[in-house]
Amino acid sequence: MLSLNELWFILVAVLFIGFFFLEGFDFGVGLSTKLLARTDGERRVLINSIGPFWDANEVWLLTAGGAMFAAFPHWYATLFSGFYMPLVVVLLALIGRGVAFEFRGKVDGVRWKKTWDLVIFLGSLLPPFLFGVVFASLLKGLPIDQNMEMNAGWLDMVNGYTVTGGITVVMLCLVHGLMFTTLRTMGELQERARRMARSLLLPLAGLLLVFGFMTYWMTDIFAVRGGILIPLAVVGVLAFVLAGYFISKRRDGWAFGMTGTVIVLSVASVFIGLFPRVMISSLDSAFNLTIHNAASGAYSLKIMTIVAVTLLPFVLGYQIWSYFVFHKRLHEKGHLEY
Repeated sequence: MLSLNELWFILVAVLFIGFFFLEGFDFGVGLSTKLLARTDGERRVLINSIGPFWDANEVWLLTAGGAMFAAFPHWYATLFSGFYMPLVVVLLALIGRGVAFEFRGKVDGVRWKKTWDLVIFLGSLLPPFLFGVVFASLLKGLPIDQNMEMNAGWLDMVNGYTVTGGITVVMLCLVHGLMFTTLRTMGELQERARRMARSLLLPLAGLLLVFGFMTYWMTDIFAVRGGILIPLAVVGVLAFVLAGYFISKRRDGWAFGMTGTVIVLSVASVFIGLFPRVMISSLDSAFNLTIHNAASGAYSLKIMTIVAVTLLPFVLGYQIWSYFVFHKRLHEKGHLEY
């Protein structure tokens, strides 16, 4: 039977998985406003395609941070203080992107729209890249001392491994977003999104392969959890191949599901590889933060579990309903500014 510590570790992992799956296509669509759209009308359609969803998708990140703070306060404190600057940049980028969605259509001026379009692009580029850097750093290990304090230098956080992780996450989100675009649009924009997604599969495969090998050689997660991670990697490869197949057959819904599966398996692998650790110390394994020494008290975890079980069905029900209501495809003609 699961302990409450294990249950809340799984819940935090599920919340981050949900965030990357849902917000991942938001990031991809935001990147597509510069890389795919050719006219202001096409950019408007892309923004409107995620208009009803992006703010609710970001709630998964807020909930994950809140759950981490309440269930594992030492993990939260060490992570957020050690990665203070990158996470502040993420926060500012997300705020700027949300403001840009609302403000780009308020004034009919080319310079005005170009400015906010740049904010949308950067707000969709920086968060996935920095999250990739942070999660890669968690796998590699960081200089955490006996007081659970992280004193990381620049090269501890920004190096070949973590930068590769960041670029891989950005590329994965872009392809995922392009597949979402094929589900929400029609005509020439849809066809170009499909072609771009197909052309990016090979570079993405190379990045995933390189990052996988680097993870094998530079971390201990395969030594610790190889019995689970290797089968997951095989399933991930199969899902990736099927994504390419479904794109070529214009089965956009299945292709989107496969790219989403790759994201789910990738994020799940991070947490599986860490467990029961939550942060790895590169100084001494005795200084690792785990689900036990970083957790709140048993009573706090019990109360939180009751609250979560009570409220979670309503939150999930609302989000599922919103996707059902706004499931129709969008077209540039006659489409209003978001």
